[in-house]
Amino acid sequence: MRVSIIGATGETGQSIIDGLLKSTEPKYVGYHGSHSSCFTAKARGAGPPKKKGIHIVAADLEGPEDALTEILKGTDVMISAINAGNLMAQIPLINASKAAGVGRFIPCFFATIVPPKGILKLRDIKEDVLNHVKKVRLPYTAIDVGWWYQITLPRLASGRIDYATTLVTDGIGGDGNMLSAITDVRDIGTYVARIIADPRTLNHMVFAYNELITQNHVYDLLEKMSGEKVKRNHISVEAIKAGVAQMEASNLGPESPEFYELIRFQYWHSWAIRGDNTPEYAKYLGYLNTKDLYPDIGFIPFQEYVQEVLVGKGKSVYEKSEDLKPLKVE
Repeated sequence: MRVSIIGATGETGQSIIDGLLKSTEPKYVGYHGSHSSCFTAKARGAGPPKKKGIHIVAADLEGPEDALTEILKGTDVMISAINAGNLMAQIPLINASKAAGVGRFIPCFFATIVPPKGILKLRDIKEDVLNHVKKVRLPYTAIDVGWWYQITLPRLASGRIDYATTLVTDGIGGDGNMLSAITDVRDIGTYVARIIADPRTLNHMVFAYNELITQNHVYDLLEKMSGEKVKRNHISVEAIKAGVAQMEASNLGPESPEFYELIRFQYWHSWAIRGDNTPEYAKYLGYLNTKDLYPDIGFIPFQEYVQEVLVGKGKSVYEKSEDLKPLKVE
């Protein structure tokens, strides 16, 4: 199986590359002595991943679709892990994938469970992309993974875990008792490696997650394991709804830094107030569940991740992002 990936230098893309190369069932090997390729767009600022068995191909998503088609010929699975600011750039990639005879297209979803339209602007855009996939009748699988461990922990007063946390995580939505699915970003690739080789997942949405947890449980666990008291900044339902209204009234798009200031309210509204990010709601929306499909898959427990962070072995995500700024809520 030949697999091509765009966005391989990002957090999700790197996890997918690692998952493919580490997979033993099914087994993926490199392209050019290989069956797996890494496909990166010229527009990305970061350099390509330097990993054994990866063939790097430069491509311009704003260039002629015929050129993309030539690159994609022979590809069995095309995975998009493109950044949020360029989601609509997947349209020419979809057209080229169709023309090249790609067997399965994986659009860039890889987030929380959200209704198709009207709750989260990013999801609205992703649905537009998926609709285009269906319009051209390109085989697909859409994969969501819940909220990442790496953006779940709050900061400690001592500052000892600041290196591994982002300001986007400060604040508890509502009363903090809503269950929500979470996944270690490092496990995403493990799930993807199984999903893309499974005929049962073709033309379906799949929910791949590790654990269910409430924000209050996250804080309780961190306090217990760190021995420190954690300040709890509850964001009221009223404040969240006001932020959602401001977002809906704006004309901001994902290319704007202000977009990410406001979209946090939509995320809070979805998974902390509405309770969307659960396997039950995913099932209602028609998702398949990796817990049912692959009960043998292991994953990194959240408690193990917390311990890694506390002993200095964690890693921050979005380290170079200028879009994730402190969220100020009155």
